Amino acid sequence: MTKHISSIFDLSWASRAVLVCAAACSFLACSDSDDDESESTSALQPGELSFFVTSSKHDGNVGGLTGADEICQDLADDAGAGDLTWRAYLSAGNSGQPINARDRIGTGPWYNADGALLAANLTDLYAINGNADLFITEKGEKVNGQWNSSNGMNGAPANEHDVMTGTDPTGNLLMNDMVTTCNDWTSNVLTPGPQVGHTDGMGPGMDQSTINFTSWSGGHAAQGCSTADLAARGGGGRLYCFAANE
Repeated sequence: MTKHISSIFDLSWASRAVLVCAAACSFLACSDSDDDESESTSALQPGELSFFVTSSKHDGNVGGLTGADEICQDLADDAGAGDLTWRAYLSAGNSGQPINARDRIGTGPWYNADGALLAANLTDLYAINGNADLFITEKGEKVNGQWNSSNGMNGAPANEHDVMTGTDPTGNLLMNDMVTTCNDWTSNVLTPGPQVGHTDGMGPGMDQSTINFTSWSGGHAAQGCSTADLAARGGGGRLYCFAANE
């Protein structure tokens, strides 16, 4: 009888051990799953918003690169993509130690608000021209430009296809006597203005004959850094925003 009771007691402890092990394995499995899920949300996913033109408009003083990045982050958050790390596509002189926009935005791939692929990588990004259907806002809105004959006349909307970059067509800083970075994006009075790119890749009359018209990254300089000067040649004070995750 004593032996029988002892066997039952031993079995009870064995059962408890199995239950404890099972619970521990279940916890670890859940933890691993949670970790995987956390990691996946920080990486760029196919079709997920990872590029946009800002719907908001600014002058040349956006609070420097830090302030510009915050603008992108806030807009992305409003669009449901705030879990990614966002960077404004801007270059800066940085006291003689240039910061190039292409070095700030990760390596792609990047998708717009419609889920369309903008570019798979940096090489592809600099091989494309501006395109009104691709270079859209975080809200999925196209930017008025040459593509829809926007000129602010006879009831037509103003042309706003110029986007501030301070950058040449290859993604590097462009700053000289004819073009500035608005004192590294802290001035709204400086002239001349920053290099700008075209969201629609078009010049007057939908001209696509030269890189000055087709480059989304940087085709010509704005008149100045104020709202009025940015608008004078077809700008609305917008920025490009890229998710820098990889």
